[in-house]
Amino acid sequence: MTKLVDIDLAKPQKDIAEDVVQLSRRGFLIGAAGAGFTLAFLRPGAVFADPAAAVADRSFEPTIWYHIDHDGIITVNIMRAEMGQHVGTALARIVADELEVNWDSVRINAVDTDPKWGLMVTGGSWSVWQSFAMLSQAGAAGRTALIEEAAKLLGVSKESCKAQNSVVSSGSKSISYADIVRKGNITRTYSADELKAMPIKKAADRKLIGTAAKAIDIPSKTNGTARYGLDAEVEGMVFARPKLPPTRNGCKVVSIDDSAAKGIKGYIKSIALEDPSDTVPGWVVVFADSFVAADRAADKVKVVWTSGDAAKVSEKDILDHGRKLVDDAKGGSLVVADDGVEQAFAAAKSKLEQIYTTSTVLHFQLEPLNALAFEKNGIWEIHTGNQWQSLILPTLAKALAVGEDKVVMRTYLLGGGFGRRLNGDYAVPAALASKAIGKPVKLVFTRPDDVRFDSPRSASVQKVRMAFGDGGRVIGMEHHASAGWPTQVMIPSFMPKGKNGEPYDPFSISGADHWYSVGAHRVRAISNDLANNTFRPGWLRSVGPGWTNWALESFMDEAAHSAGIDPVKFRLSLLDAKGKNSGDDKSAVGGAARQANVVKRAAEKAGWGGVLPIDTGLGIATSFGQERDMPTWTACVARVKVDRKTGVVKLEKLIVVIDAGTIVHPDGALAQVEGASLWGASMALHEGTEFANGQVKDTNLNTYTPLRMRDVPEMDIEFIASSESPVGLGEPATTVVGPAIGNAIFAAIGARLRHLPIRADAVLKALATV
Repeated sequence: MTKLVDIDLAKPQKDIAEDVVQLSRRGFLIGAAGAGFTLAFLRPGAVFADPAAAVADRSFEPTIWYHIDHDGIITVNIMRAEMGQHVGTALARIVADELEVNWDSVRINAVDTDPKWGLMVTGGSWSVWQSFAMLSQAGAAGRTALIEEAAKLLGVSKESCKAQNSVVSSGSKSISYADIVRKGNITRTYSADELKAMPIKKAADRKLIGTAAKAIDIPSKTNGTARYGLDAEVEGMVFARPKLPPTRNGCKVVSIDDSAAKGIKGYIKSIALEDPSDTVPGWVVVFADSFVAADRAADKVKVVWTSGDAAKVSEKDILDHGRKLVDDAKGGSLVVADDGVEQAFAAAKSKLEQIYTTSTVLHFQLEPLNALAFEKNGIWEIHTGNQWQSLILPTLAKALAVGEDKVVMRTYLLGGGFGRRLNGDYAVPAALASKAIGKPVKLVFTRPDDVRFDSPRSASVQKVRMAFGDGGRVIGMEHHASAGWPTQVMIPSFMPKGKNGEPYDPFSISGADHWYSVGAHRVRAISNDLANNTFRPGWLRSVGPGWTNWALESFMDEAAHSAGIDPVKFRLSLLDAKGKNSGDDKSAVGGAARQANVVKRAAEKAGWGGVLPIDTGLGIATSFGQERDMPTWTACVARVKVDRKTGVVKLEKLIVVIDAGTIVHPDGALAQVEGASLWGASMALHEGTEFANGQVKDTNLNTYTPLRMRDVPEMDIEFIASSESPVGLGEPATTVVGPAIGNAIFAAIGARLRHLPIRADAVLKALATV
């Protein structure tokens, strides 16, 4: 069973990331294992007299990184979920560059859960950022050992040798990595200090990082051999479809009537799940010998439930409750709490205050949820695509009433994740169903099943205030945000405490602690308990910044116009890189000056200040992405044209400029930003649903209408050339597009929108007030 080894989830995210990086400060081991050499990190303090023996008996746990076989093939183990972001390619290129190998010899291996891999989670745009240093060190350690062994085999000094393209050469002599592995006897360890001191290449010496390459995962996806969770099969399995209760929480089964289902050929039976983990209260599972039969039978089965408290809750109820929470100054957690906020507002020459809201947003990943579960030789195997195996494995063990070492999750590609598969709840009913029936069970959700109990992005309410001094100078700012908190619901131990000692969900307020210099600053996060009780809030691509940046960047635009200053100039005046915004972390070198640079570059590319056609406008927004300690400096200019008669907004162009430090895999990075930008556009103008009677109103793509191909705007994306530390790219662009569009609408027709998504009727209503 995978535990959250060596990771204290009660720490702030920066410290958690540091814990992950600390793995690279362990010693390093190289030893023969089967047909090649295994290279792995050691436990802290571990010392092996014989590394080869340690590899052979697998005592090198917890972490193994790559293997070189007798043919010189390098297999890099990847513990991140692959869901279209090409993460395996990016991570493998980090190892391969330092190892100095021929890229054609590199393979990637997606690993199953095992304690040796440590924390298994894919989200937060963390993968490259967290892995770069330790994978670079791992590659450098391997290269150093190969050179030393090659020198012995060639009879030359190691100082005379250099490695390149999987070959070590010294003058006229050379030997391939494959021959070193076949003929050599590499068996050694590096101490943690040796590893830490090991030189890493200078940026100018890198050959693979930052250069074009095809993603390794693409061929299997195009020739049909790729294996997704939905493809998982095992002999003797039966199929099942869940029968979902009226509300996510608090339901109980009163009775099951399957008399009508018994006429369906292949139908087996229906049962109410008994769940010690309370993950799926009131769930019924319908079994059949095919999914078609299970699907049809489920529609025939009649279940009577007692409903939970949320049975009558609506979207309006959740937003109204959020407004009350925001207005109560005593509630919530103080994330930023500078001294002097009250004094700044008391002394202000003028003030500005606005409320911003967002609707519930669904994931709607292409591959509906599914899981195959069965017991084999005393071990429960769960076959499914998942983003946070370390989170759901303890829950699975509790549900099955077994030890955590009795459950393993097999790895599959994800047909879309976007944060939905961070919550592995869908694996629990599969496991319980298999236990109940004593056979392997493949549980498949229909699209409406998937959506009804999605872990959506919560609706949110935010109040933002600003105090202006003499000459329109900003002297104080407050940002209060209330929403459903996924971390509080699913892993409360992950929540750090605010300045007032109250815990908060960092994923639900990140982005509000921005890099603008605004004088005395206060940020308050408030959990919307009604939202938490109505549904299971989830981590949806960008999570908190999806709403915090909507409020922050819409407000900055309003503040600029209130002060009579151009929105670009206003932002640049606040991005002065002074004090705490100067950038004191290695991932944030340059601080707000780098954010100012992307703002200037985006405005320049857009022709900011030029003449535009009637009812056409440019809007700008900027962000640092997720966290202050992992800033991805991002700016976006949106160009829109508004139809004053219909209120329809046409998004004509997006200009996105990003400084993400070193770009490891350019093609993958571009794809990430393109996808994130279009996701942001989709949530700004096309997506969004509402809760009604405790459930979402839109359960399929006939009424839930993400951005279509015809809606895709022209895009101009630019990465700032940099050799600074690489940071995350999966989410930041998502957060700037919505406010850029809202600000562009204001520039076009003078109507201010303060709710996402922006619907045509809202535009007409706002236009009527102009």
